[in-house]
Amino acid sequence: MSIWRRIREHPLARVGPGLITGVADDDPSGIATYSQAGAQFGLNILWTMPLAYPLMAAVQVICARIGRVTGKGLAANIKASFPPIVLQSVVALLLVANTLNIAADVAAMGEVSELVTGLNRHAMTLVFVLLSTGLQVLVPYHRYVKFLKWLTLSLLAYAAVLFTVHVPWGEVALRTVLPHIAFNADTATVVVGVFGTTISPYLFFWQASEEVEDMARNKGAKALTIDPGPAKAELRRLTWDTWTGMFYSDLSAYFIILATAVTLHTSGITTIQTAADAANALRPLAGDFAFLLFACGILGVGLIGVPVLAGSGAYAMAEAMGWAWGLEQKLARARGFYAVIIISMLAGLGIQYSPIDPMRALFWSAVINGVVAVPLMVVVILTAGRRSVMGDFTETRLVRGLAWVAVAVMTVSALLMLLP
Repeated sequence: MSIWRRIREHPLARVGPGLITGVADDDPSGIATYSQAGAQFGLNILWTMPLAYPLMAAVQVICARIGRVTGKGLAANIKASFPPIVLQSVVALLLVANTLNIAADVAAMGEVSELVTGLNRHAMTLVFVLLSTGLQVLVPYHRYVKFLKWLTLSLLAYAAVLFTVHVPWGEVALRTVLPHIAFNADTATVVVGVFGTTISPYLFFWQASEEVEDMARNKGAKALTIDPGPAKAELRRLTWDTWTGMFYSDLSAYFIILATAVTLHTSGITTIQTAADAANALRPLAGDFAFLLFACGILGVGLIGVPVLAGSGAYAMAEAMGWAWGLEQKLARARGFYAVIIISMLAGLGIQYSPIDPMRALFWSAVINGVVAVPLMVVVILTAGRRSVMGDFTETRLVRGLAWVAVAVMTVSALLMLLP
């Protein structure tokens, strides 16, 4: 085998849905959550990231596997295997939560743009919404996905921030394993926020559907239940892609917590409302370069996270309704699918000009995601274990076991979040 063929066939050359999903997990709303965790608790909240990694990766691997094995997204599989009320409830809550999350994300992007350029935040929010919507609707998936892959590099900004400040690495390693923390209501709130951000329903729908999109783009590719020939290579590829994508996401979140812990927390700044607040607070503490790195990271991941939020809702709605769908489809052929994307984006933009506080919208989005995540994960795990759906490619007991642990963690998180 030639060296060039080996390079083309190396798993690194085939990263895709897993990487994009991982970066979308660290959207501006997620950055705000991680920044608040670092500012409030310093190094003593870093332990959440090593714990979250195998749980989030296991759930996403299951979603990716369902998409590639069946050739259908999550909504279509739920529709075929569960009562209609299950799918209807999940899709309705998903659309509401995603729209509220879009509103919070684009608001944060507008605020950061105003800090960097001095231009009006509402005008910049409008630009980002139009840009993101236009790319999703007008650019075919095979071209658009290349743009998204390049944007994943924006998360490296948070690793770069650490080179601009002093980091006590010995203490960082110690506190990651042995934190000094009292588990009280404040701690529970932050831990719930961190896990709710890392394990979110919209990511489940997106990754499964992106596997189907990638399959459709490769001529001759079929669901593995129909054509099991490439199963070994495909399942190895999507497993590598997802675990590495989630690792990139988790490590970046770790760096965000660490960067705010050694700057904001150390300086006595313990409250952060938005990602823009975190970037602005860094400027007098770590300098203009750290501020710009943090701000550019917010904009870059926002341009990934917002399309994933809108797209995941469109995938779910279109499959539930039996519409034609896919970012590779032309607008005229998939009008319902693209209508959901456009309406979600415009609704998120409209909240900026309404009496609704975008951060309050984010709170309700977190509540809805917390309510939806647990039953949805149960449905996903049960689906992945059904031979009637997955044929000979049911998910392994180890991965399903990790996913059940994620269900337990999210159940506790949801209950804590809903308690007064």
